[in-house]
Amino acid sequence: MQHKQAMQTMALAAVCQAAWLVQQVARNGSCDEDAMRCLLQGILNTDPDNADSVYPERRLLRDGYKTLVEQLGNNRNPKNMELTRYVIGMVALERKLSGKRRVLSALGERINQVKRQAFHFDLLTDTVVSNLAGIYSDNISNLGPRIQVSGAPLYLQQPQVQHKIRALLLAGIRACVLWRQLGGRRRQILFFRKKVIAAAEAALRQL
Repeated sequence: MQHKQAMQTMALAAVCQAAWLVQQVARNGSCDEDAMRCLLQGILNTDPDNADSVYPERRLLRDGYKTLVEQLGNNRNPKNMELTRYVIGMVALERKLSGKRRVLSALGERINQVKRQAFHFDLLTDTVVSNLAGIYSDNISNLGPRIQVSGAPLYLQQPQVQHKIRALLLAGIRACVLWRQLGGRRRQILFFRKKVIAAAEAALRQL
């Protein structure tokens, strides 16, 4: 049971990390490349042997775990409602996606194309990131209310920044899929918040 909780928390931390990196890109035009690469690799890992193998370098999810603790904890610091909005938006889109077999099939085909492309190009090249962004735009963003990203207009107007944001939202939704597959449910965040925080803090101590 402890391992299951740890894996659910890892997936939720990946969702939070996607939200955190979206915010960083929208505000600053860039983010930690290793942390972003970790999440994008998770998109391409569509048939993992186990949950651990989706994000093998757990240390790269540190910001996600920290964000999870900060957002759910009872500390006196004000919550980052922008991050909360992004997480809720990704969870809602994943729920919509889960019931769309035709969309899921098309999504799988497009991701397989990017997998083949990733053999020849680095995962963070504009070509690969823009293709991942296209998958989000074409297959997911129109399933429900669009996630409105806030940030600096100077950066948000740049196509490369837009591509990074959409690719990261796709990565966040992939993490939502994993979380749900591991038994994660929204009510657990509400009613078992202390367990989630404890699992996230335990993970942080090990990183």
